[in-house]
Amino acid sequence: MAQARLKHFGWGREGEWITPEEEAFVWTRIRERFRIDEFDEVTPPRLEQIELAPPRVQPPGSLAAVASTEHYDRVAHTYGKSYPEYVLGLAGDYSSAPDVVAYPRNEREVEAVLDWAGAAQVSVTPFGGGSSVVGGVEPRVAGHKGAVTIDLREMHRVVEVDVTSRAARIEAGAFGPALEAQLKAHHLTLRHFPQSFEFSTLGGWIATRSGGHFATLYTHIDDLVESLRIVTPKGTMETRRLPGSGAGPSPDRLLIGSEGILGIITEAWMRLQARPQFRAGGAVRFPDFFTAARALRRIAQAGLYPANCRILDPQEACNTGAGDGKSAIMVLAFESGDHPLEAWMARALECCRDHGGELEHADGTDAHRKGATGRWRNAFIRMPYARERTIQRGIIGDTFETSITWERFETFHDKIKAVTEQAIHDATGHKGQVTCRFTHVYPDGPAPYFTFHAVGRHGKLAEQWHAIKSAGLDAVIAGGGTVTHHHAVGRDHRPWYDRQRPPLFAEVLKAAKRTLDPQGLLNPGVLIDP
Repeated sequence: MAQARLKHFGWGREGEWITPEEEAFVWTRIRERFRIDEFDEVTPPRLEQIELAPPRVQPPGSLAAVASTEHYDRVAHTYGKSYPEYVLGLAGDYSSAPDVVAYPRNEREVEAVLDWAGAAQVSVTPFGGGSSVVGGVEPRVAGHKGAVTIDLREMHRVVEVDVTSRAARIEAGAFGPALEAQLKAHHLTLRHFPQSFEFSTLGGWIATRSGGHFATLYTHIDDLVESLRIVTPKGTMETRRLPGSGAGPSPDRLLIGSEGILGIITEAWMRLQARPQFRAGGAVRFPDFFTAARALRRIAQAGLYPANCRILDPQEACNTGAGDGKSAIMVLAFESGDHPLEAWMARALECCRDHGGELEHADGTDAHRKGATGRWRNAFIRMPYARERTIQRGIIGDTFETSITWERFETFHDKIKAVTEQAIHDATGHKGQVTCRFTHVYPDGPAPYFTFHAVGRHGKLAEQWHAIKSAGLDAVIAGGGTVTHHHAVGRDHRPWYDRQRPPLFAEVLKAAKRTLDPQGLLNPGVLIDP
């Protein structure tokens, strides 16, 4: 059966919403947090109410089978899922809609669309599932004569599977569930599950250096890429398929994380794993967040490499229903397609007990669906649906994530929380809330993920959001962290990315851009200026 199409505003597909029970929980927490009962609600415009300017360019007849100027296609490809984009969508402002949306079915048609774009002098925005939360897919004309978005959803096949080497050649437009369904027949899995898994694609994961399911070891899509094919305005490039190489700088590393500015990834050979047959896990309570962090550091440095090893501060645990607000929670899980895991779990729990951790629940088969772990997992997956509703009532809710070495973490954490809380008060006149969890962890440091909540005002939401997030990211850069650990740079993070990267590297990236995209067609304003 054909699936419903993606919403033009909000998360997921048409007809998919937060449930009444989930919404009641969210508003209960918000009322408790802010002591507020009345909300000024704004409803997003229906699709037919949105006005678009006529297309500035028309696709040629040779692209008629794959190119569209239909109203829905243009509206649905205007924005990703970042907070300021939601604000614009809520106001009915779709002025940056692409003129044309192309759905190539193969690499040859990708090349044809790029050739036409160069001749017509229109900018090009690569598009996977549109789940970017950093302003990475909004079309920009940037001095060109129009804008075309290239959506790769028609290129969704697992083309070839190498069972011996445990790898597969996969087209870049494959969404997470479809990709895994095709691999299941071979008893293999990519095992890369970002929060956006259901509504994002392999090409998008690679282009943005996505972080996935594994909290340790295989934390990013980088670790799973064996080789790539990419179509650029200057030609098509394919990297050699190898388990490893020391032959100079890696071309794959240049393309992974390039966010569509150098070319369009069309397929990749990806490293796979046996589907998990053994699991062990549970949730562990700690008296405070820093104590939990010290236990987690011990686990990370012990070389145990749990698949999931995240900690939630007490308020984050409360907000998601995983805890009562009095304890920090560690979500801990091991999985393997080869061997039982009791020894690994036992050693991890020893590390936890050494730091005052108390096991809440453990189960060898489905601990990830039970107790605090299950409640957090469900809240994590469903959060984007809740956000779609809270913004309509003027709630500012967003995140920023980073990484830092262990010896700097505690000071870094306290500074960022204090600065962001003050920024909320300065921007809104009210006290807000800033919580933290770890999404990934390494032997040399964690990846803290900060969430901020505030009561905003319609008409000022984008301005208030910008003031709060800017203060938080200023503190991240000043403290030595990265502007993003796994959400990509896009346009929202550009000012801080410019401060983070070495100036000479910026010149190297610009030189690569000039070579592969001399007209500056691809994703103008992302990573570097046009």
